[in-house]
Amino acid sequence: MSKKILIIEDEPDIRKTIEYNLAREGFETHTAASIGEGRSILTDSFALLVLDLMLPDGSGLDLCREIKSNKTLSNIPIVILTAKDDEVDKVVGFELGADDYVTKPFSVRELILRIKAILKRGNKETHETVEIERQFGDLVIDVDSHEVFVNKEQVVLTALEFRLLKQLIDRRGRVQSRDQLLSDVWGYSSNVTTRTVDTHIKRLREKLGSMGKYVQTIRGVGYKFSRTPE
Repeated sequence: MSKKILIIEDEPDIRKTIEYNLAREGFETHTAASIGEGRSILTDSFALLVLDLMLPDGSGLDLCREIKSNKTLSNIPIVILTAKDDEVDKVVGFELGADDYVTKPFSVRELILRIKAILKRGNKETHETVEIERQFGDLVIDVDSHEVFVNKEQVVLTALEFRLLKQLIDRRGRVQSRDQLLSDVWGYSSNVTTRTVDTHIKRLREKLGSMGKYVQTIRGVGYKFSRTPE
């Protein structure tokens, strides 16, 4: 597995701090201070991208969109790093395919834990065996092709939304706490709990349309997928 990480961050102190700590963990780090500079060195050899949202020559969201629409680069996980703590920006980032979202000021240890979790999860998925499709009423999940259909119409999900749906379907009828979902879907423990789960559940329900009602909220506990369709 590649251990190359690209950091696109215009604040020198933050960029150097991330670079130093990732290097200590054994990662090969490369840095850029702008979208243009980062674009010029980004290749599919990178294992992950740490991307600031507010850059001198544009928005990191635009670069995220560009990467995820590029067949050669779309599999590179992206961690968005920004001073903006706006739920709308988070939703847009996740919708574009970002894998995680860290708000400044942040704990370097937390950032590294999240990066390691994403890379570990990706490595595990690479070695998974081919699986058959799952069906739940009008909902069909093709695990092999990572495609989802509702009433025979394809629903476009991000990689994380797909994993979350698969997790809920595989354990339908059983309540999954936020901590459990963070551990099993995102790959990190509850000591770095964020609102990430709630954001993804909301978006997942919206995308599933008529089937979204089967993703149920269990107050004070977490979420579950209905045991059987009506």
